Amino acid sequence: MRIISGKYKGKKLKGFNIEGTRPTMDRVKESLFGMIQNYIPNSVVLDLFAGSGALGLEAVSNGAKRCFLIDNNIDAIRTIKENSQIFEEKLDIINTDYKKFLKTTEEKFDIIFLDPPYKENQMDKALRIIEERKLLNDRGIVVCEYEISNPQTNLKLIKEKSYGSKKIKIFEK
Repeated sequence: MRIISGKYKGKKLKGFNIEGTRPTMDRVKESLFGMIQNYIPNSVVLDLFAGSGALGLEAVSNGAKRCFLIDNNIDAIRTIKENSQIFEEKLDIINTDYKKFLKTTEEKFDIIFLDPPYKENQMDKALRIIEERKLLNDRGIVVCEYEISNPQTNLKLIKEKSYGSKKIKIFEK
């Protein structure tokens, strides 16, 4: 696992073995970031089920100005802190439950990455809170990575792609 492009291209990332996580493969990440590259410069990013922090850190490497990396797993938080040591940009690394964060944050986001554990039905719950609390800036996007449950939202679907059993849908406000 590594940063695939941008300022920190080539930086190796730890965390492919964190219990309960499934890191996004480099080829999927490369394709995904090709689809959203125009949204990244100077954006505020939320990597909600951050795991190793790979998606949020990739966004920062490509020009995001600030990134919130949220996970309720303390091992994931330790890994994110280790992976982000060389980053100069503003990173908010927070160990908390996704619902608690979404219900209490006052921040608005340009990009939100949702890649929750597949066996738990957290995608739709997170999308519902994001919409109810209006956490997306105008033209903000939500990137959903999933296998089983097809995300349900009132946001506008702008792109979708399958990578074997993994699927990505990108919604815009």
